[in-house]
Amino acid sequence: MTPENLAGAGSALGISSTYIHQAQDAQREWHRRIAHLLQQRKLPEIGWSDTDIETLLLELARMDSNNFPGNCGVGERESRIHSQLVYRRHFGLGHGIGRSGDLCEVQPKAAGSSTLNKLTNALVLDVIRQMGVRSCQDCFVVPMATGMALTLCLLALRKLRPHAKYVLWSRIDQKSCFKSILCAGFTPVIIELVSKGDQLDTNLTEIDQTILKLGPESIACILTTTSCFAPRAADDLVGVAKLAQSHDVPQLVNNAYGIQSSKCMHLIEEMGKIQSNHTTFVQSTDKNFLVPVGGAIVAGFDKSWIKQISQTYPGRASSTPSTDLFITLMSLGIQGYKKLVQERKSLFQELRTKLHQVAEKHGERLLETKGNPISMAVTLSRVVDPDGQGKQVSAIGSMLFTRGVSGTRVITGKDEKSIEGLQFSAWGSHWNGTQTPYLTAAAAIGMTSKDIDLFVKRLDKVLTHVMAPKTHVANKAC
Repeated sequence: MTPENLAGAGSALGISSTYIHQAQDAQREWHRRIAHLLQQRKLPEIGWSDTDIETLLLELARMDSNNFPGNCGVGERESRIHSQLVYRRHFGLGHGIGRSGDLCEVQPKAAGSSTLNKLTNALVLDVIRQMGVRSCQDCFVVPMATGMALTLCLLALRKLRPHAKYVLWSRIDQKSCFKSILCAGFTPVIIELVSKGDQLDTNLTEIDQTILKLGPESIACILTTTSCFAPRAADDLVGVAKLAQSHDVPQLVNNAYGIQSSKCMHLIEEMGKIQSNHTTFVQSTDKNFLVPVGGAIVAGFDKSWIKQISQTYPGRASSTPSTDLFITLMSLGIQGYKKLVQERKSLFQELRTKLHQVAEKHGERLLETKGNPISMAVTLSRVVDPDGQGKQVSAIGSMLFTRGVSGTRVITGKDEKSIEGLQFSAWGSHWNGTQTPYLTAAAAIGMTSKDIDLFVKRLDKVLTHVMAPKTHVANKAC
């Protein structure tokens, strides 16, 4: 209700002017908060209440044509919603985002949805900068998970580099990342990692030699990764950027759950100082911001390039991922999000300490992977495996899952994987030389100390059940 309406209601209904003035002051303060948010386009320091967030969403929804009083829609797409449950779930925002040809373009019939979309993109950009990538120039939320978002970027690169056939892929054993290359119509060139102690690192020499062999013009980009499963480390983005810059080849970074890691964001910031044109990094909304699966964030150091990527998306798109992200960010505020990030960093050390203790108890070893700030791995060298095929090792994952533990990965080193006719040995371990089976666990945002205690307790019981009699301490690296 506007201050004018309040004044009129007070006069007509005989309500004291003192009370009306108090209500008017509260309304003015509310409108000042909204104006500040829209003008500054930065996440508030302190999160908003659910009531305030919902009120703002409903006010934005009133700006969409399907919610106009007396609206007469005669088109085939008029945001007609049959179920009131669905209508309430989406706050009456039914038009989606973008137009046919640009995911970030304003819709004439949906001023509220368009405002929400642009505001969410601005808030995400603010978070990315505050998390360490200060030189990031633009970003947008895309209603697809990380794999398809990478494909969208690769399709934009196809238009930019029409003679390119290949994508150099620093190996990470995750199907969606690999299939994103195939989906975009490129041929992946697998760059195997190099082992340095326990850790698997980027093979800069092979990347350089492959560029020279194939020719820079035939390469769409170098696809690298920050957040990944141990013992793989985050790729050497700076080293790759130097090679990519010297050969004029773009770099595309899979930063799936890297926003929550200051180390990953620092690598991206340093990369951008060396190579900014057509350099892009992609991250998941659910892995970084505690929202349902279905969205990703495309970001980069060149506004015009990010716009080209958004224009590659055909048609409109669902606004649900953007709305979920907006609600969550506004609820947290920048202080709330930074607190979660700091807690995650502390819990990483706690998980590392307790995993080390349980590994020692069972004659195993926590691998040294300092280049991975989120994931860690414990050897499983003493698991009884009569047939040598890793079946008993694999069973550890199932045993943990039935005990309520999710998210761990058990790697046998024996698994073969075929993806679109391409064969991978020791799938899951990121390279072909894995000798010792291992188990991974991650300290990701939203984890609690209670989660760690329960996991370690249950892991201890499972290992006690499957381990051979203790005769030695495992020292062999994966």
